[in-house]
Amino acid sequence: MSNSYTKAAFSLVVTAAEADLLRRVVAAIEMIGDADIGIDTLEAHHAAIGADFASLFPRTELSPFDGLLDLFPDANYPMLDFDIDFGEPDAAGQVIVFLSGEQFGIETAANLIQRCARSALPFGFEWASDCDRLRAGEFGGGYVVITETAIEYGSTGRMLDRALARVHDEGADGFVLAMRQAEHGLSFWNDAGGFDRLARARIFSEAEAGSFELPVANDEPEWLAMPGPLRL
Repeated sequence: MSNSYTKAAFSLVVTAAEADLLRRVVAAIEMIGDADIGIDTLEAHHAAIGADFASLFPRTELSPFDGLLDLFPDANYPMLDFDIDFGEPDAAGQVIVFLSGEQFGIETAANLIQRCARSALPFGFEWASDCDRLRAGEFGGGYVVITETAIEYGSTGRMLDRALARVHDEGADGFVLAMRQAEHGLSFWNDAGGFDRLARARIFSEAEAGSFELPVANDEPEWLAMPGPLRL
């Protein structure tokens, strides 16, 4: 028998208003997880919780706090799988918030930060998975990148698979269509604006590149394999 863990510990800096909102969210989550608290108590608490909370987490006819449920991977188990601690506001009105846990709710934490800590975005954190026995496949980790519009998840397992794939195939990260211009150097194709800088380039799979109709240009476009990430 063995125990597996998903661990994380990190801090972020938020405004005093965001820290206050986070405290109210945590308190509301604790309330809806308490089976002994009735609907009348929930309604009374929601009536005094604030317009900012009600706007971020709209209620339903069934419950005033149903808007919180989409923070969780499983709406049937609305609980924070981590501890959250708050510092005191500094002279600029900013607060350090510390999240930690040994069975860390990665998706819940990411959703909570995206909703309630907008001033900290973009933000990211790392997590680790381990086991109290030395068993194959039980060790790894990953990262989360949170912006106002998206949450990106990455794992060491997928990063390792991609690194191994690059050994066998230089096009493992896809291809871009490039054109050389005397004035600007290389530019790269995107479907919206034509040839532009690399950051806006469309990444093609090998199959997509093989069937793509090349645009008419002054110079002959060429396919380039995307390089792997820089090694530190």
